[in-house]
Amino acid sequence: MKSVNVLVTLSVFALATFIASAYDPSPLQDYCVAMDDPNNLVMFVNGKFCKEPKLVKAEDFFTCGLNNPGNTNNQIGSNVTTVNVDKIDGLNTLGVSLVRIDFAPYGQNPPHTHPRATEILVVVEGTLHVGFVTSNQDGNRLFT
Repeated sequence: MKSVNVLVTLSVFALATFIASAYDPSPLQDYCVAMDDPNNLVMFVNGKFCKEPKLVKAEDFFTCGLNNPGNTNNQIGSNVTTVNVDKIDGLNTLGVSLVRIDFAPYGQNPPHTHPRATEILVVVEGTLHVGFVTSNQDGNRLFT
């Protein structure tokens, strides 16, 4: 009888681990150019209406303005110019954002998080001291 209980318990655990999975689902389509006008839409994804793919143009994946320096005359000595789906409609559902950060001498970028995201820094002029903290069981180590 004891072996039957063990077998049933192991079977339940085996089925539970077989059913449980954690992953990001595959996208429904290659791209979904966001639009505010619900006319000519295909579907509603990420809180945005998708433009009819036949109406998509190269301009839907373009923006300008990142070449202009931001005003760093503020308390933290930096300025963040963001580019996301609100600036480039074609970024909807692609999981991509871009920022330009301008720093005054000794300026700062306040600590922040990027859940499920990546950050790549390119320094054009000067030196930038950066670091990150792990968020695993490794004791939240600081790398800098």
